[in-house]
Parts: sequence; C-alpha cells; structure tokens
Amino acid sequence: MTTSASATGGPGPGAGEAGPEPDPRRWRALWVTLVAGFMSLLDVTIVAVALPTIQRDLQASPAEVQWVVSGYALAFALALVTAGRLGDALDRRRIFLLALGAFVLFSAACGAAPDITLLVPARLAQGLAAGFMAPQNSALIQQMFRGAERGRAFGFFGATVGISSAVGPVTGGAILALASGEQGWRWIFYVNVPIGILAVLLGRRLLPRTRRSGRGHVDVPGVLLLGLGVLALMYPLVQADSGGIGHLWWLFPAGVALLAVFVRWQRRLVARDVQPLLDPRLFTTVRGYAVGAGVGTLYFIGFSGVWLVFALFYQRGLGYSPLRSGLAVTPFALGSACAAVVAGRLVDRFGRVLTVCGLAGVIAGLGGTALLLRFAPLDAAVWLTAPVLLLGGIGSGFVVSPNITMTLRDVPVRMAGAAGGALQTGQRLGAAVGTAALPGLFYVVLGGSSDYRGALGVALASALAGMLASLALAAFDWRRDREKRRPHRKCPDEVANSPVHARHS
Repeated sequence: MTTSASATGGPGPGAGEAGPEPDPRRWRALWVTLVAGFMSLLDVTIVAVALPTIQRDLQASPAEVQWVVSGYALAFALALVTAGRLGDALDRRRIFLLALGAFVLFSAACGAAPDITLLVPARLAQGLAAGFMAPQNSALIQQMFRGAERGRAFGFFGATVGISSAVGPVTGGAILALASGEQGWRWIFYVNVPIGILAVLLGRRLLPRTRRSGRGHVDVPGVLLLGLGVLALMYPLVQADSGGIGHLWWLFPAGVALLAVFVRWQRRLVARDVQPLLDPRLFTTVRGYAVGAGVGTLYFIGFSGVWLVFALFYQRGLGYSPLRSGLAVTPFALGSACAAVVAGRLVDRFGRVLTVCGLAGVIAGLGGTALLLRFAPLDAAVWLTAPVLLLGGIGSGFVVSPNITMTLRDVPVRMAGAAGGALQTGQRLGAAVGTAALPGLFYVVLGGSSDYRGALGVALASALAGMLASLALAAFDWRRDREKRRPHRKCPDEVANSPVHARHS
C-alpha cells in the first residue's frame, strides 16, 4: 500500500491537485512548451554532424570543438534541478519565457561567433538557458492537466523527448545540405531564432501563471552541493575524448561524496520543516518516482550513445554523407514518435507493462540491427535494417512516454518543477555516460584496423546491457504492482480467528 502524505508528512500522491477549472487554452499552451522543449533537446545532438565543418571553418582543435557539444550538455544538466525549484517557488511561466528568450539570444550568438573562443561560451550559455527551460515543461503539464488528460499530455511530451534525440543527426544533415558554402553550419543555430521568437510571443499569451504558495525559500547550500556533485560526475565524461576519464577519475568518488552530503543536507532541512531544493520524500513516498527515475537513467545510457555510434559507422565506415547517415536511422524516429502518442493514451489503463514491453521491443530492434549490420551485405544495410529499427522505435515510444507519465503523475504540483528537473538530471547523466562510453568503445575496438562492423557490434552490445538493466528494474516494479493489486487470500487459521467468523460460529 502506498504511504499517504498525512501519515508521513511527505508529499503524497495527488497532493495539491485541487484547483480551479482547467484552462481552456491548455492544449495550445502545451504546444508552445513542446516546441521550445524540442529545440532545446534537439540542440544536444544536432550540432554533432556539423563538428567537422565547424572545426575546419574556425580552425579549432579537436578538443576545442568537442566543447561545442559537451559544454552544452554539461551546462544543461547543471541547471535542471535548481531551475525546477525556482519555477516551483516563483513563477514557472516567467522563468520559462525568460529562459526561452535567452536561448534564442544565445542561439543567434552561436551562429554569429567569429571563432571558437566565442562559440564555446555562447554554447555554454545556450545550454544553461535550455536547462532553465526544460523542467518548466513537465511542471506546466502537471499544473495545466489532470487525470487522463495528463497522460495524453505526457504522451506528447515523451514523443518530443524521443524524437528530438533521434532526429538530431538527420536534421543537422538536412540543414547542412540545404545551406550553401562553408558557413552553412551557422544555420543550425540561426534556425532557432524565428521559431523561438514566435514561441515567446505565443507563450506570453497562452501560458498560465503559477499561484505562489508563499514558500519562496531557495536552498542555496543545496544548489551548490548538487551543482558541484553533478559537475564532478559529468566533467570527466565530457572530457572523455581528450583522456578525461583517465586523468580525472578522482572526480567520480568526489562527486558521489558531494551528492551524499547533499542528500543528508536535504533530509536535515525536511526535519527542520524548511523547503529543500529536492525533497527526499519524492523517492520514498511518491508512488513510482524512484523506480521511474532509475529506469530513465539506465535507458538513456544506451539510448543516447547509439546515435553517435551509428553516425560513426555510417559516415566513417561506409562513407555516407551526414544527411544519408541520418536518414538511415529515421525509421527509429518515426516509430518512436507514433508510439509515444499512442502510449500516452494507454498508460492509465496498462501502467508499467507498457514500459516492459517497450524495452523488450527496443532491445529486439537494436539487437537485430546489430546482427544485420554485422553479417548482412552492407550495400543493402539501410533497407535491411529499416524494419527492425522501426520495431525499436515503436518500443522506445512505449518506454519514454509512459515512464515520464508514471514517474511524475503522482508528484504534487507544488513540487513538479524540482521533480521534473531531478528526473531529467538523471537522464542527462545517463546520456553523458552513454555518449562518452559507447563511441570510446567503438574507437578502442576499431584501433588501427578497419573492422567497423566489429566495433559497432561491441558498442551496441554495451548499449543493450544498459537497456537490459532498465528492463529488469521495470519488470520488478511491474511484478510488485501486480502483487499489490492481487486480493489478499487469508489462510484457514486467519479465517477461523477473525471476528466475523467468531460471530457466526
């Protein structure tokens, strides 16, 4: 039985759900937040295909140009929980619009950067703005929707997360193909400007304001502890290409120690009835939150890294252009988009079993793709892998969308921003591990040889290991839920000794 808030003093399911009638503009407002969220998540992967062009045009070193991608991801992750808590304490609408405006401004700055010295700080600022914007998306869904509608809204949100990660390479390749000249890479950043300006204007008109609860305290020591802990864990990963994991390994135990101190500090604040940055009771009293966060983190370890590995295999191994390389994995993106929307409508009925089936589909799809690319004729690789990639994409749609819904649906609205930020922080950490480890394994196996098939197989097998761990956790949660729903059958001794039986004896 799920512990209630009244019994524990914690944030019970549905706490703070009572409110006025739903905003009639809520569906139009949702599309504004989804467009903005799509831009911010797309920018994690879209730039990767343009790195060789950027490096050549700006005469940058490989280590410098790598920060164009990894610096964005690092700043993005560092901001999430703090931004979510600020949205809960102040006004989600205001923070969302300010962050979106900053994202547009720094996108233009990235496009106009004359050299790598200015491009990298602009990307860091752009990632920070994206990190402040992202948790407001899930929090605004919590605020605007109730019941079955919330599941549908999270279905669209899950589709946005899945599609943005999968279509980044093909979108970047398409922009590079359409933009003429060596400066074409700048349009990867400029394309955000008109879309972002339109989203700001519509957001000012459609997004609801947050009703402040009067508890606007922001836990500054918690912000510093969490930020330093996440930085210590992620910095060696974003420096992986330049040997960061080898000479910065000591940051991993330091990061774990900082996060342990952060947890103790949050518990201390709760004991003193002071609002923490991230309430530990989210993980202990809110049904599904801890498991959902674990499933998402493990899944993103494999999910995020495979796209870079596919890009390396197709572009360097088979000589594909960036656009053709992106098109080769498009079936996965299409399957994910369609399935995520459908899954959002089914999650209230089927629950965690959707995640279990989805993970099985992803594992089957990527495993089948690995086998085909290892043994089938390479001149027919794109056509042969399309059906199994489609299967994997459909499975992914049944993972991301339902897991987000089940993780956040019972979170109190007053804590929705911090909860969404923590969930996405776990996903960003998982993505950082995957994008550092899987291409690293690819290069290690490749070595001085040209066995691209073998390198791809080892990298995809490692991605599948993370997904299998996620499947095991999801299956455990599904089985536990089934046992809780099963009626308790009393043994004969219990029946004989019960008061009802005694009255009728």
